[in-house]
Amino acid sequence: MTAADDPQIDAIADALGRLRGLRRPGPGIERGPHTHGGFGAHAGHGPHGHRGGPFAEGRGRMAGLARLRMLEVLVAASHPLTVSEIGEAIGVDQPRASRLVQQAVDLGLVRREADPDDARRTRIALTDEGRRFAQSVRGERRAALGSALDGFTDDERSELARLLTKLADAWPRP
Repeated sequence: MTAADDPQIDAIADALGRLRGLRRPGPGIERGPHTHGGFGAHAGHGPHGHRGGPFAEGRGRMAGLARLRMLEVLVAASHPLTVSEIGEAIGVDQPRASRLVQQAVDLGLVRREADPDDARRTRIALTDEGRRFAQSVRGERRAALGSALDGFTDDERSELARLLTKLADAWPRP
Protein backbone atom coordinates (compact mmCIF):
# COMPACT_ATOMS: atom_id res chain seq x y z
CA MET A 1 0.00 0.00 0.00
CA THR A 2 1.41 3.43 -0.89
CA ALA A 3 1.58 6.38 1.47
CA ALA A 4 -1.09 8.15 -0.58
CA ASP A 5 -3.76 5.58 0.20
CA ASP A 6 -2.76 4.28 3.64
CA PRO A 7 -5.26 5.40 6.31
CA GLN A 8 -2.85 4.27 9.04
CA ILE A 9 -0.44 7.00 7.97
CA ASP A 10 -3.16 9.58 8.60
CA ALA A 11 -3.86 8.13 12.05
CA ILE A 12 -0.16 7.99 12.95
CA ALA A 13 0.50 11.49 11.61
CA ASP A 14 -2.49 12.87 13.51
CA ALA A 15 -1.33 11.28 16.78
CA LEU A 16 2.25 12.51 16.26
CA GLY A 17 0.97 15.99 15.52
CA ARG A 18 -1.11 16.06 18.67
CA LEU A 19 1.83 14.81 20.71
CA ARG A 20 4.01 17.61 19.29
CA GLY A 21 1.61 20.06 20.85
CA LEU A 22 -1.05 20.51 18.23
CA ARG A 23 -4.34 20.91 20.00
CA ARG A 24 -7.53 19.22 19.07
CA PRO A 25 -9.83 21.46 17.07
CA GLY A 26 -11.81 23.78 19.29
CA PRO A 27 -15.37 25.05 18.83
CA GLY A 28 -16.10 25.73 15.17
CA ILE A 29 -12.93 23.93 14.09
CA GLU A 30 -13.80 20.66 12.49
CA ARG A 31 -11.40 18.25 10.88
CA GLY A 32 -12.20 17.44 7.32
CA PRO A 33 -11.11 14.36 5.37
CA HIS A 34 -7.83 16.01 4.36
CA THR A 35 -6.77 17.70 7.56
CA HIS A 36 -5.17 14.86 9.49
CA GLY A 37 -1.58 14.82 10.41
CA GLY A 38 -0.53 18.34 11.16
CA PHE A 39 2.50 20.15 9.86
CA GLY A 40 5.95 20.77 11.11
CA ALA A 41 8.22 18.12 9.65
CA HIS A 42 9.37 20.43 6.86
CA ALA A 43 9.49 23.78 8.54
CA GLY A 44 12.30 25.00 6.31
CA HIS A 45 10.40 24.71 3.04
CA GLY A 46 8.81 27.81 1.59
CA PRO A 47 5.49 28.02 -0.23
CA HIS A 48 7.24 27.16 -3.47
CA GLY A 49 8.99 24.07 -2.13
CA HIS A 50 12.41 25.55 -1.44
CA ARG A 51 14.35 26.09 1.75
CA GLY A 52 14.46 29.56 3.19
CA GLY A 53 10.75 30.27 2.75
CA PRO A 54 8.31 31.76 5.23
CA PHE A 55 8.99 29.17 7.91
CA ALA A 56 12.79 29.44 7.96
CA GLU A 57 12.89 33.08 8.99
CA GLY A 58 11.93 34.69 12.25
CA ARG A 59 13.08 33.35 15.57
CA GLY A 60 14.14 29.90 14.41
CA ARG A 61 12.38 26.57 14.39
CA MET A 62 9.80 27.37 17.07
CA ALA A 63 8.52 30.41 15.18
CA GLY A 64 8.14 28.29 12.05
CA LEU A 65 6.33 25.53 13.90
CA ALA A 66 3.87 28.01 15.40
CA ARG A 67 3.11 29.37 11.93
CA LEU A 68 2.64 25.84 10.61
CA ARG A 69 0.29 25.03 13.49
CA MET A 70 -1.65 28.20 12.65
CA LEU A 71 -2.03 27.10 9.03
CA GLU A 72 -3.17 23.65 10.13
CA VAL A 73 -5.82 25.17 12.37
CA LEU A 74 -7.07 27.32 9.48
CA VAL A 75 -7.16 24.33 7.11
CA ALA A 76 -9.18 22.38 9.69
CA ALA A 77 -11.57 25.24 10.46
CA SER A 78 -15.11 25.18 9.14
CA HIS A 79 -14.99 29.00 8.81
CA PRO A 80 -12.46 31.85 9.12
CA LEU A 81 -11.26 32.32 12.71
CA THR A 82 -10.52 35.28 14.93
CA VAL A 83 -6.96 35.91 16.08
CA SER A 84 -8.04 34.88 19.60
CA GLU A 85 -9.47 31.58 18.33
CA ILE A 86 -6.22 30.89 16.48
CA GLY A 87 -4.17 31.68 19.59
CA GLU A 88 -6.30 29.39 21.73
CA ALA A 89 -6.13 26.57 19.17
CA ILE A 90 -2.32 26.68 18.83
CA GLY A 91 -1.54 27.46 22.46
CA VAL A 92 -0.14 30.99 22.22
CA ASP A 93 -1.29 34.25 23.75
CA GLN A 94 -3.23 36.82 21.74
CA PRO A 95 -0.25 39.14 21.04
CA ARG A 96 1.82 36.20 19.70
CA ALA A 97 -1.12 34.99 17.60
CA SER A 98 -1.52 38.52 16.22
CA ARG A 99 2.17 38.61 15.20
CA LEU A 100 1.89 35.18 13.54
CA VAL A 101 -1.17 36.30 11.61
CA GLN A 102 0.56 39.49 10.47
CA GLN A 103 3.58 37.51 9.29
CA ALA A 104 1.32 35.15 7.36
CA VAL A 105 -0.58 38.12 5.85
CA ASP A 106 2.73 39.66 4.76
CA LEU A 107 3.68 36.33 3.14
CA GLY A 108 0.35 36.09 1.32
CA LEU A 109 -0.67 32.89 3.15
CA VAL A 110 -3.72 34.32 4.96
CA ARG A 111 -6.02 37.31 4.61
CA ARG A 112 -8.17 39.30 6.99
CA GLU A 113 -11.92 39.39 6.36
CA ALA A 114 -14.66 41.39 8.04
CA ASP A 115 -16.63 39.36 10.57
CA PRO A 116 -20.17 39.11 9.18
CA ASP A 117 -21.58 39.07 12.74
CA ASP A 118 -19.54 41.96 14.17
CA ALA A 119 -18.05 44.60 11.85
CA ARG A 120 -15.58 45.61 14.59
CA ARG A 121 -13.82 42.25 14.37
CA THR A 122 -11.89 40.54 11.63
CA ARG A 123 -11.52 36.87 10.89
CA ILE A 124 -8.52 35.15 9.35
CA ALA A 125 -8.83 32.88 6.30
CA LEU A 126 -6.30 31.02 4.19
CA THR A 127 -5.47 32.39 0.77
CA ASP A 128 -5.17 30.00 -2.17
CA GLU A 129 -1.38 30.25 -1.76
CA GLY A 130 -1.68 29.39 1.94
CA ARG A 131 -3.90 26.40 1.19
CA ARG A 132 -1.47 25.15 -1.50
CA PHE A 133 1.45 25.55 0.88
CA ALA A 134 -0.36 23.71 3.69
CA GLN A 135 -1.28 20.87 1.34
CA SER A 136 2.29 20.57 0.04
CA VAL A 137 3.71 20.36 3.56
CA ARG A 138 1.12 17.72 4.44
CA GLY A 139 2.02 15.72 1.33
CA GLU A 140 5.74 15.89 2.12
CA ARG A 141 5.09 14.82 5.70
CA ARG A 142 2.92 11.89 4.62
CA ALA A 143 5.56 10.78 2.10
CA ALA A 144 8.30 10.89 4.75
CA LEU A 145 6.14 8.99 7.21
CA GLY A 146 5.22 6.44 4.54
CA SER A 147 8.88 5.91 3.77
CA ALA A 148 9.70 5.48 7.46
CA LEU A 149 6.93 2.88 7.73
CA ASP A 150 8.01 0.85 4.67
CA GLY A 151 9.60 -1.83 6.85
CA PHE A 152 6.48 -2.24 9.00
CA THR A 153 3.89 -4.93 8.39
CA ASP A 154 0.23 -3.95 8.09
CA ASP A 155 -0.34 -5.29 11.62
CA GLU A 156 2.58 -3.26 12.97
CA ARG A 157 1.27 -0.08 11.31
CA SER A 158 -2.17 -0.68 12.80
CA GLU A 159 -0.73 -1.32 16.24
CA LEU A 160 1.50 1.77 16.05
CA ALA A 161 -1.48 3.90 14.99
CA ARG A 162 -3.59 2.46 17.83
CA LEU A 163 -0.91 2.99 20.49
CA LEU A 164 0.07 6.51 19.36
CA THR A 165 -3.58 7.53 19.24
CA LYS A 166 -4.11 6.10 22.72
CA LEU A 167 -1.08 8.02 23.99
CA ALA A 168 -2.19 11.27 22.34
CA ASP A 169 -5.71 10.87 23.76
CA ALA A 170 -4.31 10.31 27.27
CA TRP A 171 -1.73 13.11 27.14
CA PRO A 172 -2.51 15.78 29.77
CA ARG A 173 -3.93 18.96 28.29
CA PRO A 174 -2.85 22.35 29.66
